[in-house]
Amino acid sequence: MVVRIRLARFGCRNRPFYRVMAADSRSPRDGKHLEVLGYYNPLPGQDGGKRMGLKFDRVKYWLSVGAQPSDPVQRILFRAGLLPPPPLLAMARKGGPRDRRPIHPMTGRPLDLEGVTIVDDSNGPEGAAEEPTDEVAS
Repeated sequence: MVVRIRLARFGCRNRPFYRVMAADSRSPRDGKHLEVLGYYNPLPGQDGGKRMGLKFDRVKYWLSVGAQPSDPVQRILFRAGLLPPPPLLAMARKGGPRDRRPIHPMTGRPLDLEGVTIVDDSNGPEGAAEEPTDEVAS
């Protein structure tokens, strides 16, 4: 039995509310679960922030026994400080090869090789050089 830590959706239409649950990977999204580990409300509150509550000791337990977090839960656990940042890759252009430089998790900009400084890529794509003009001499 593979245990996943994932979100189960509650709330009504256009007002989602999620519970963070430990569940068997074969069970449906809102179906049978093993344990409720917290909640996540993606809609901003009156202070403008998203609401999130986790049982840290239980999440650490499930991770220690081999439970695999889903991608959205992995991002939530990163924001809570329980997991390292997930590896992100930048895409140079649609359908093109991926840029293999790591991405800074908070700003989304590519990092240099040491991973310390943020590289500013505001100049646009490379290879947009001007074409030489052919002048005809008469």
